[in-house]
Amino acid sequence: MKTLVLNVDRDDDFGRKAQIKSPIIGLQANLNAAQDFGQADPEDSDLNSIYYAIATFKRIVESGGECEIATICGHINVGITSDRIIAKQLEDVLSITQADEVVLVTDGAEDEYILPIIQSRVKITSVLRVSVKQSRQLEDTYYRVLKMLDDEKVQKQFLLPIGLVLIVWAFFVLLGMASSGLGAILLTLGIYLLIRVFRWERGITSAVADVKSGFLTGKLSIYTTIIAAVILIASMFLAYNTADFSPSVDFVTVISFVSNMVWGIVAAGLIFIFGHAIDAYVKDKRAPWNYWIYPFSLFAFGFISSALFESLYEALINWPDTFYVEPFLTPFFIGNIITGIMISIVGAVTYHYIKDMYYLQKNEIEVDKQTI
Repeated sequence: MKTLVLNVDRDDDFGRKAQIKSPIIGLQANLNAAQDFGQADPEDSDLNSIYYAIATFKRIVESGGECEIATICGHINVGITSDRIIAKQLEDVLSITQADEVVLVTDGAEDEYILPIIQSRVKITSVLRVSVKQSRQLEDTYYRVLKMLDDEKVQKQFLLPIGLVLIVWAFFVLLGMASSGLGAILLTLGIYLLIRVFRWERGITSAVADVKSGFLTGKLSIYTTIIAAVILIASMFLAYNTADFSPSVDFVTVISFVSNMVWGIVAAGLIFIFGHAIDAYVKDKRAPWNYWIYPFSLFAFGFISSALFESLYEALINWPDTFYVEPFLTPFFIGNIITGIMISIVGAVTYHYIKDMYYLQKNEIEVDKQTI
Protein backbone atom coordinates (compact mmCIF):
# COMPACT_ATOMS: atom_id res chain seq x y z
CA MET A 1 0.00 0.00 0.00
CA LYS A 2 1.45 3.35 -1.06
CA THR A 3 1.10 6.37 1.25
CA LEU A 4 1.02 9.96 0.03
CA VAL A 5 2.21 12.65 2.44
CA LEU A 6 0.15 15.63 1.25
CA ASN A 7 0.90 19.22 2.21
CA VAL A 8 -1.85 21.75 1.40
CA ASP A 9 -1.37 25.50 0.85
CA ARG A 10 -4.95 26.64 0.34
CA ASP A 11 -4.23 30.33 -0.41
CA ASP A 12 -1.23 29.65 -2.72
CA ASP A 13 1.52 31.36 -0.71
CA PHE A 14 4.09 29.29 -2.61
CA GLY A 15 2.90 30.62 -5.94
CA ARG A 16 2.34 34.24 -4.88
CA LYS A 17 5.48 34.77 -2.82
CA ALA A 18 8.04 32.47 -4.45
CA GLN A 19 6.57 31.88 -7.95
CA ILE A 20 6.59 28.11 -7.38
CA LYS A 21 4.31 26.18 -9.69
CA SER A 22 2.19 23.48 -8.11
CA PRO A 23 1.61 20.58 -7.69
CA ILE A 24 5.06 19.90 -6.23
CA ILE A 25 5.71 16.15 -6.41
CA GLY A 26 8.71 14.26 -5.03
CA LEU A 27 11.18 14.72 -2.20
CA GLN A 28 13.73 16.78 -4.10
CA ALA A 29 11.09 19.05 -5.64
CA ASN A 30 9.64 19.75 -2.18
CA LEU A 31 13.10 20.40 -0.71
CA ASN A 32 13.80 22.91 -3.51
CA ALA A 33 10.40 24.53 -3.01
CA ALA A 34 11.00 24.82 0.73
CA GLN A 35 14.38 26.44 0.13
CA ASP A 36 13.00 28.96 -2.37
CA PHE A 37 9.98 29.74 -0.22
CA GLY A 38 12.15 30.12 2.87
CA GLN A 39 14.17 32.78 1.08
CA ALA A 40 10.99 34.59 -0.02
CA ASP A 41 9.21 34.55 3.37
CA PRO A 42 11.03 32.68 6.16
CA GLU A 43 8.34 33.62 8.72
CA ASP A 44 5.35 32.06 6.95
CA SER A 45 3.78 29.04 8.65
CA ASP A 46 3.55 27.23 5.28
CA LEU A 47 7.34 26.87 5.44
CA ASN A 48 7.03 24.89 8.67
CA SER A 49 4.26 22.83 7.11
CA ILE A 50 6.29 21.71 4.09
CA TYR A 51 9.29 20.83 6.27
CA TYR A 52 6.97 18.86 8.57
CA ALA A 53 5.68 16.98 5.53
CA ILE A 54 9.26 16.24 4.44
CA ALA A 55 10.13 14.95 7.93
CA THR A 56 6.99 12.78 7.95
CA PHE A 57 7.89 11.37 4.52
CA LYS A 58 11.39 10.42 5.72
CA ARG A 59 10.01 8.71 8.85
CA ILE A 60 7.65 6.57 6.79
CA VAL A 61 10.40 5.63 4.31
CA GLU A 62 12.84 4.76 7.13
CA SER A 63 10.23 2.49 8.70
CA GLY A 64 10.05 0.56 5.42
CA GLY A 65 6.81 1.97 4.04
CA GLU A 66 6.21 2.84 0.40
CA CYS A 67 5.66 6.57 0.32
CA GLU A 68 5.40 9.66 -1.91
CA ILE A 69 5.28 13.34 -0.99
CA ALA A 70 3.45 16.21 -2.72
CA THR A 71 2.41 19.80 -2.08
CA ILE A 72 -0.71 21.25 -3.71
CA CYS A 73 -1.72 24.90 -3.75
CA GLY A 74 -5.03 26.72 -4.23
CA HIS A 75 -5.68 30.40 -4.90
CA ILE A 76 -5.58 33.67 -2.95
CA ASN A 77 -9.39 33.89 -3.31
CA VAL A 78 -9.99 31.20 -0.71
CA GLY A 79 -13.28 29.46 -1.38
CA ILE A 80 -14.78 27.93 -4.50
CA THR A 81 -11.97 29.08 -6.79
CA SER A 82 -9.25 27.81 -4.46
CA ASP A 83 -10.96 24.48 -3.75
CA ARG A 84 -11.53 23.74 -7.44
CA ILE A 85 -7.83 24.22 -8.13
CA ILE A 86 -6.92 21.99 -5.17
CA ALA A 87 -9.32 19.26 -6.36
CA LYS A 88 -7.79 19.33 -9.86
CA GLN A 89 -4.21 19.19 -8.53
CA LEU A 90 -5.11 16.38 -6.12
CA GLU A 91 -6.48 14.29 -8.99
CA ASP A 92 -3.28 14.90 -10.97
CA VAL A 93 -1.11 13.91 -8.00
CA LEU A 94 -3.09 10.72 -7.34
CA SER A 95 -2.90 9.82 -11.03
CA ILE A 96 0.90 10.23 -11.02
CA THR A 97 1.73 8.67 -7.63
CA GLN A 98 -0.96 5.94 -7.61
CA ALA A 99 -1.25 6.38 -3.83
CA ASP A 100 -3.76 4.34 -1.83
CA GLU A 101 -3.92 6.53 1.28
CA VAL A 102 -3.06 10.07 2.36
CA VAL A 103 -1.37 11.55 5.40
CA LEU A 104 -2.53 15.18 5.39
CA VAL A 105 -0.22 17.88 6.75
CA THR A 106 -1.84 21.24 7.48
CA ASP A 107 -0.70 24.46 9.14
CA GLY A 108 -4.08 25.52 10.48
CA ALA A 109 -7.84 25.04 10.66
CA GLU A 110 -8.41 26.88 7.36
CA ASP A 111 -6.70 24.17 5.33
CA GLU A 112 -8.88 21.51 6.93
CA TYR A 113 -11.89 22.83 5.03
CA ILE A 114 -10.57 20.81 2.10
CA LEU A 115 -10.85 17.53 4.03
CA PRO A 116 -14.11 16.56 2.25
CA ILE A 117 -12.45 17.20 -1.12
CA ILE A 118 -9.62 14.79 -0.29
CA GLN A 119 -11.83 12.19 1.38
CA SER A 120 -14.05 12.01 -1.71
CA ARG A 121 -11.05 10.90 -3.79
CA VAL A 122 -8.77 8.90 -1.47
CA LYS A 123 -8.68 7.52 2.08
CA ILE A 124 -7.12 9.78 4.75
CA THR A 125 -5.30 7.79 7.43
CA SER A 126 -3.94 10.71 9.45
CA VAL A 127 -4.14 14.50 9.76
CA LEU A 128 -1.04 16.23 11.14
CA ARG A 129 -1.41 19.84 12.20
CA VAL A 130 1.75 21.92 12.46
CA SER A 131 1.95 24.13 15.55
CA VAL A 132 4.70 26.74 15.31
CA LYS A 133 6.41 27.45 18.62
CA GLN A 134 5.89 31.10 19.56
CA SER A 135 7.68 33.31 22.03
CA ARG A 136 5.54 34.45 24.93
CA GLN A 137 7.24 37.80 25.29
CA LEU A 138 5.00 40.80 24.67
CA GLU A 139 7.46 42.41 22.25
CA ASP A 140 7.52 39.31 20.08
CA THR A 141 3.72 39.12 20.04
CA TYR A 142 3.51 42.77 19.00
CA TYR A 143 6.03 42.16 16.21
CA ARG A 144 4.14 39.15 14.90
CA VAL A 145 0.86 41.08 14.87
CA LEU A 146 2.51 43.77 12.77
CA LYS A 147 3.90 41.17 10.38
CA MET A 148 0.44 39.61 10.09
CA LEU A 149 -1.07 43.00 9.24
CA ASP A 150 1.39 43.28 6.34
CA ASP A 151 -0.31 40.32 4.68
CA GLU A 152 -2.44 41.40 1.71
CA LYS A 153 -5.29 39.05 2.60
CA VAL A 154 -5.51 40.34 6.18
CA GLN A 155 -5.45 43.94 4.99
CA LYS A 156 -8.39 43.42 2.65
CA GLN A 157 -10.47 41.53 5.19
CA PHE A 158 -9.88 43.64 8.31
CA LEU A 159 -8.02 46.91 7.67
CA LEU A 160 -10.09 48.02 4.66
CA PRO A 161 -13.47 48.15 6.48
CA ILE A 162 -11.87 49.88 9.48
CA GLY A 163 -10.34 52.48 7.16
CA LEU A 164 -13.71 53.05 5.44
CA VAL A 165 -15.46 53.54 8.78
CA LEU A 166 -12.87 56.08 9.94
CA ILE A 167 -13.01 58.05 6.66
CA VAL A 168 -16.83 58.23 6.65
CA TRP A 169 -16.96 59.21 10.34
CA ALA A 170 -14.33 61.93 9.89
CA PHE A 171 -16.13 63.30 6.81
CA PHE A 172 -19.43 63.72 8.66
CA VAL A 173 -17.71 65.20 11.73
CA LEU A 174 -16.01 67.82 9.54
CA LEU A 175 -19.39 68.71 8.03
CA GLY A 176 -20.88 69.11 11.50
CA MET A 177 -23.21 66.13 10.96
CA ALA A 178 -21.85 63.77 13.59
CA SER A 179 -25.37 62.55 14.42
CA SER A 180 -25.75 61.28 10.85
CA GLY A 181 -22.34 59.61 10.94
CA LEU A 182 -23.61 56.37 12.49
CA GLY A 183 -26.14 55.86 9.71
CA ALA A 184 -23.50 56.58 7.07
CA ILE A 185 -21.11 54.11 8.73
CA LEU A 186 -23.74 51.38 8.77
CA LEU A 187 -24.52 52.10 5.10
CA THR A 188 -20.82 51.92 4.18
CA LEU A 189 -20.30 48.65 6.05
CA GLY A 190 -23.44 47.22 4.47
CA ILE A 191 -22.21 48.07 0.96
CA TYR A 192 -18.78 46.61 1.77
CA LEU A 193 -20.30 43.36 3.05
CA LEU A 194 -22.49 43.06 -0.07
CA ILE A 195 -19.43 43.51 -2.27
CA ARG A 196 -17.57 40.82 -0.33
CA VAL A 197 -20.49 38.38 -0.27
CA PHE A 198 -21.31 38.65 -3.99
CA ARG A 199 -17.62 38.74 -5.05
CA TRP A 200 -17.92 42.10 -6.85
CA GLU A 201 -14.30 43.08 -6.18
CA ARG A 202 -13.11 42.22 -9.68
CA GLY A 203 -16.00 44.04 -11.32
CA ILE A 204 -15.34 47.20 -9.29
CA THR A 205 -11.60 46.99 -10.01
CA SER A 206 -12.35 46.58 -13.71
CA ALA A 207 -14.74 49.56 -13.64
CA VAL A 208 -12.12 51.76 -11.94
CA ALA A 209 -9.55 50.68 -14.54
CA ASP A 210 -11.99 51.53 -17.33
CA VAL A 211 -12.58 54.98 -15.86
CA LYS A 212 -8.84 55.58 -15.57
CA SER A 213 -8.17 54.47 -19.14
CA GLY A 214 -11.17 56.53 -20.29
CA PHE A 215 -9.68 59.72 -18.85
CA LEU A 216 -6.28 58.94 -20.36
CA THR A 217 -7.65 58.12 -23.83
CA GLY A 218 -10.34 60.79 -23.88
CA LYS A 219 -13.42 58.57 -24.02
CA LEU A 220 -16.59 60.63 -24.26
CA SER A 221 -18.58 58.01 -22.33
CA ILE A 222 -16.68 58.81 -19.11
CA TYR A 223 -17.85 62.43 -19.19
CA THR A 224 -21.39 61.63 -20.31
CA THR A 225 -21.65 59.09 -17.48
CA ILE A 226 -20.64 61.75 -14.96
CA ILE A 227 -23.14 64.22 -16.45
CA ALA A 228 -25.86 61.56 -16.40
CA ALA A 229 -25.12 60.81 -12.73
CA VAL A 230 -25.32 64.53 -11.86
CA ILE A 231 -28.65 64.85 -13.70
CA LEU A 232 -30.01 61.78 -11.92
CA ILE A 233 -28.96 63.07 -8.48
CA ALA A 234 -30.31 66.57 -9.24
CA SER A 235 -33.64 65.15 -10.40
CA MET A 236 -33.77 63.06 -7.24
CA PHE A 237 -33.37 66.14 -5.02
CA LEU A 238 -35.88 68.07 -7.13
CA ALA A 239 -38.40 65.22 -6.91
CA TYR A 240 -37.82 65.01 -3.15
CA ASN A 241 -38.57 68.72 -2.68
CA THR A 242 -41.57 68.62 -5.02
CA ALA A 243 -43.07 65.57 -3.31
CA ASP A 244 -42.98 67.43 0.03
CA PHE A 245 -41.85 64.56 2.26
CA SER A 246 -43.03 64.91 5.83
CA PRO A 247 -42.41 62.79 8.94
CA SER A 248 -45.54 60.79 8.06
CA VAL A 249 -44.60 59.52 4.60
CA ASP A 250 -47.43 57.68 2.86
CA PHE A 251 -47.88 55.74 -0.36
CA VAL A 252 -49.17 58.79 -2.28
CA THR A 253 -46.01 60.77 -1.46
CA VAL A 254 -43.80 57.96 -2.79
CA ILE A 255 -45.82 57.86 -6.02
CA SER A 256 -45.38 61.62 -6.41
CA PHE A 257 -41.63 61.27 -5.89
CA VAL A 258 -41.33 58.51 -8.52
CA SER A 259 -43.50 60.48 -10.95
CA ASN A 260 -41.21 63.50 -10.68
CA MET A 261 -38.15 61.29 -11.24
CA VAL A 262 -39.29 59.79 -14.56
CA TRP A 263 -38.02 62.40 -17.04
CA GLY A 264 -34.79 62.86 -15.08
CA ILE A 265 -34.12 59.13 -15.57
CA VAL A 266 -34.90 59.48 -19.28
CA ALA A 267 -32.55 62.46 -19.71
CA ALA A 268 -29.72 60.76 -17.81
CA GLY A 269 -30.17 57.57 -19.84
CA LEU A 270 -30.09 59.44 -23.17
CA ILE A 271 -26.87 61.24 -22.30
CA PHE A 272 -25.30 58.01 -21.05
CA ILE A 273 -26.21 56.13 -24.25
CA PHE A 274 -25.06 59.01 -26.46
CA GLY A 275 -21.54 58.87 -25.01
CA HIS A 276 -21.24 55.10 -25.43
CA ALA A 277 -22.58 55.25 -29.00
CA ILE A 278 -20.03 57.92 -29.98
CA ASP A 279 -17.19 55.90 -28.40
CA ALA A 280 -18.31 52.77 -30.23
CA TYR A 281 -18.16 54.64 -33.54
CA VAL A 282 -15.04 56.78 -32.99
CA LYS A 283 -12.84 54.81 -30.59
CA ASP A 284 -13.78 51.19 -31.26
CA LYS A 285 -14.57 51.65 -34.98
CA ARG A 286 -17.89 49.83 -34.58
CA ALA A 287 -21.24 50.76 -36.09
CA PRO A 288 -23.43 51.89 -33.16
CA TRP A 289 -26.58 50.25 -34.56
CA ASN A 290 -27.06 48.18 -31.42
CA TYR A 291 -27.66 51.43 -29.46
CA TRP A 292 -30.55 52.37 -31.76
CA ILE A 293 -33.30 50.77 -29.63
CA TYR A 294 -32.33 52.47 -26.35
CA PRO A 295 -33.57 56.04 -27.05
CA PHE A 296 -36.93 54.67 -28.22
CA SER A 297 -37.19 52.51 -25.11
CA LEU A 298 -36.33 55.44 -22.85
CA PHE A 299 -38.89 57.77 -24.45
CA ALA A 300 -41.54 55.04 -24.32
CA PHE A 301 -40.69 54.50 -20.65
CA GLY A 302 -40.97 58.25 -20.03
CA PHE A 303 -44.39 58.71 -21.62
CA ILE A 304 -45.95 55.55 -20.19
CA SER A 305 -44.47 55.93 -16.69
CA SER A 306 -45.35 59.62 -16.39
CA ALA A 307 -48.93 58.86 -17.46
CA LEU A 308 -49.27 55.96 -15.03
CA PHE A 309 -47.71 57.59 -11.97
CA GLU A 310 -49.27 61.04 -12.42
CA SER A 311 -52.72 59.55 -13.01
CA LEU A 312 -52.25 57.18 -10.08
CA TYR A 313 -51.23 60.13 -7.89
CA GLU A 314 -54.37 62.04 -8.89
CA ALA A 315 -56.51 58.95 -8.30
CA LEU A 316 -55.11 58.39 -4.80
CA ILE A 317 -54.90 62.03 -3.71
CA ASN A 318 -57.62 61.46 -1.07
CA TRP A 319 -56.81 57.80 -0.32
CA PRO A 320 -58.13 55.82 1.58
CA ASP A 321 -61.36 57.87 1.62
CA THR A 322 -61.77 58.12 -2.15
CA PHE A 323 -60.30 56.56 -5.29
CA TYR A 324 -60.85 58.53 -8.52
CA VAL A 325 -61.13 56.76 -11.85
CA GLU A 326 -61.34 59.96 -13.92
CA PRO A 327 -57.52 60.55 -14.18
CA PHE A 328 -57.22 57.28 -16.17
CA LEU A 329 -59.80 58.52 -18.72
CA THR A 330 -58.23 61.90 -19.51
CA PRO A 331 -56.61 62.79 -22.87
CA PHE A 332 -53.28 63.16 -21.03
CA PHE A 333 -53.29 59.54 -19.84
CA ILE A 334 -54.60 58.02 -23.06
CA GLY A 335 -52.40 60.17 -25.27
CA ASN A 336 -49.19 59.42 -23.33
CA ILE A 337 -49.89 55.68 -23.23
CA ILE A 338 -50.58 55.55 -26.98
CA THR A 339 -47.50 57.72 -27.70
CA GLY A 340 -45.27 55.45 -25.60
CA ILE A 341 -46.58 52.30 -27.27
CA MET A 342 -46.14 53.78 -30.76
CA ILE A 343 -42.57 54.89 -29.97
CA SER A 344 -41.67 51.42 -28.70
CA ILE A 345 -43.17 49.81 -31.84
CA VAL A 346 -41.29 52.18 -34.16
CA GLY A 347 -38.07 51.54 -32.24
CA ALA A 348 -38.44 47.75 -32.38
CA VAL A 349 -39.30 47.70 -36.10
CA THR A 350 -36.51 50.06 -37.15
CA TYR A 351 -34.01 48.30 -34.87
CA HIS A 352 -34.62 44.91 -36.49
CA TYR A 353 -34.53 46.51 -39.94
CA ILE A 354 -31.19 48.20 -39.27
CA LYS A 355 -29.85 45.01 -37.68
CA ASP A 356 -30.77 42.96 -40.76
CA MET A 357 -29.23 45.57 -43.06
CA TYR A 358 -26.03 45.60 -41.00
CA TYR A 359 -25.60 41.83 -41.11
CA LEU A 360 -26.46 41.79 -44.83
CA GLN A 361 -23.75 44.35 -45.57
CA LYS A 362 -21.30 42.49 -43.32
CA ASN A 363 -21.97 39.20 -45.15
CA GLU A 364 -21.53 40.91 -48.53
CA ILE A 365 -18.17 42.32 -47.42
CA GLU A 366 -17.05 38.87 -46.22
CA VAL A 367 -18.10 37.32 -49.55
CA ASP A 368 -16.20 40.00 -51.47
CA LYS A 369 -13.08 39.37 -49.37
CA GLN A 370 -13.27 35.62 -49.97
CA THR A 371 -13.83 36.20 -53.70
CA ILE A 372 -10.81 38.47 -53.95
